Amino acid sequence: MRIKLAENFRAVFYAPFYAIHALGFYAREGLEIELIDSPAPGAAASALLDGTIDAMWGGPMRVMKARDQDRASPLLCFCEVVGRDPFFLVGRGNPSQFHLTDLTRLRFASVSEVPTPWLCLQQDLRDLGVDPDRLDRVGDRTMENNLEALRAGNLDVAQMFEPYASIALQTAAGDILYAASGRGPTSYTTFLATRHGIERHRIAFMAMTRAVTRMQAWLAQCSAEELAEVTAPFYPTISRGILVSSFRHYRAGGIWSRTPEVSRSGFERLAQSLLSGGYISAMPRYEDCVDQELWEENAREA
Repeated sequence: MRIKLAENFRAVFYAPFYAIHALGFYAREGLEIELIDSPAPGAAASALLDGTIDAMWGGPMRVMKARDQDRASPLLCFCEVVGRDPFFLVGRGNPSQFHLTDLTRLRFASVSEVPTPWLCLQQDLRDLGVDPDRLDRVGDRTMENNLEALRAGNLDVAQMFEPYASIALQTAAGDILYAASGRGPTSYTTFLATRHGIERHRIAFMAMTRAVTRMQAWLAQCSAEELAEVTAPFYPTISRGILVSSFRHYRAGGIWSRTPEVSRSGFERLAQSLLSGGYISAMPRYEDCVDQELWEENAREA
């Protein structure tokens, strides 16, 4: 069974997806997966719609947005791999004394590359009674540029994912002040496909879900060093030490899901963040956006 699978973009928190390839879990299920680069975050979604690819991984937020724009949208998500927010707030100061409410008096830079991290952080702030519009926020620079601004003393706090957080620690640019994973389940990364694609490739997608289940069992037992050993070829520009540090932070934050089930509470938390941030206009229904049967069928047969 051959499947064209597109990655959203190359990211450290996507390591489990690369581990499935490296460990041969797809091959054990009789799958031949063609891994296709995406030119930009989210660009593969259009390729799903025109049939150029069969599946991609990315945020369920894309399914929610598509359905908000068109209730007949065919996009669905299945098989959760990243179940908590992988972003951090990094800056100078004592992490034990930092509170999110401190952002109202600090020079802060949010992520510009993708929308979800800032939308989710806005909800965290609203939950504390803070209006995100009150922040002195830079919202149009890359994480790499924000890291340099931290080093130069031109920022107090920057939002970033790994490996930038570990690089900041290594170079004394700042400490991790807040891990967004601490808010709890936030459905962050799943496979995405069209309704027609799931019907057409149902057997293959069930096999993909089984491969993810194998990977999750392996991931629960392995160390950060072992994960780095397996996935290092996918990150040729990141040093082994930084990669191990990154994986340690992510393991400590519990960002990787233990089963392929798309968390209902994580879905709802993400949806609420998108709604309150104005990214979508109505609360989406879990049943309209998620195909849970692929996982449930495998679970019944196990």
